[in-house]
Amino acid sequence: MAFQTTALYALPLALLGLVLWFRVSLVRANLKVSIGDADNPGLHERIRQHGNFIEWVPMVLLLMVIAEGNGAGTLWLHISGVLLLLGRLVHPFGLKADNAGHPLRYVGNTASLLATLNVMVCLFVTSFGL
Repeated sequence: MAFQTTALYALPLALLGLVLWFRVSLVRANLKVSIGDADNPGLHERIRQHGNFIEWVPMVLLLMVIAEGNGAGTLWLHISGVLLLLGRLVHPFGLKADNAGHPLRYVGNTASLLATLNVMVCLFVTSFGL
């Protein structure tokens, strides 16, 4: 079975994940830091931006694959995919050590949470035939 709808979002999200990883690696190389953040606020910020991505994306994509495999409607999968992609795109710009209340942080996390809740409902409906 092909998971075309989920794949549409998995590819740009994978690219974004690589960009976030690369940003961490560049700073680590410049600072000659292998593990940790060396008390460098810029490195710490980038580590958390990448870490937050890793905390959300795999779970939501996995739920989307299961829901798509169960026959969830493409509209509902697109809703979760768009919310997740947009949320993960804007979140790193709002995750700032000096501004915990940055609007883009809230937008990013809210969009990711809505994507998760939407796909959970899809999974529930398709799993239990409601």
